[in-house]
Amino acid sequence: QVQLEESGGGLVQAGGSLRLSCAASGGILNISPMGWFRRAPGKEREFVACISYGAGRTYYTDSVKGRFTISRDIANNKVYLQMNSLKPEDTAVYYCNAVVPGGAGQWFAQYDSWGPGTQVTVSS
Repeated sequence: QVQLEESGGGLVQAGGSLRLSCAASGGILNISPMGWFRRAPGKEREFVACISYGAGRTYYTDSVKGRFTISRDIANNKVYLQMNSLKPEDTAVYYCNAVVPGGAGQWFAQYDSWGPGTQVTVSS
């Protein structure tokens, strides 16, 4: 069973930055495209960003383009999400997971099991 663990969240003011980290068991970081998702209070979990394994291509949801950057450190089995220019609407619990492509540019979590997530709170 894949185990995922996110870290790096916190409380920041609008305009601030945070860097999230994801660690996963089973070596999936080395063979799978990886992504970040988030769940805001009262909303469903949504896709945020992902990165392919080979070419390192990245994809972002429109609301974070130009502000967030996803990267991966294959040697250390980590995936990161650098979040700059944070806004109150970025407040959510952030999760990582392997991803699979859907239609029309959509991305979905590959595994049904999720880590505990990491809370990001952006104050105005």
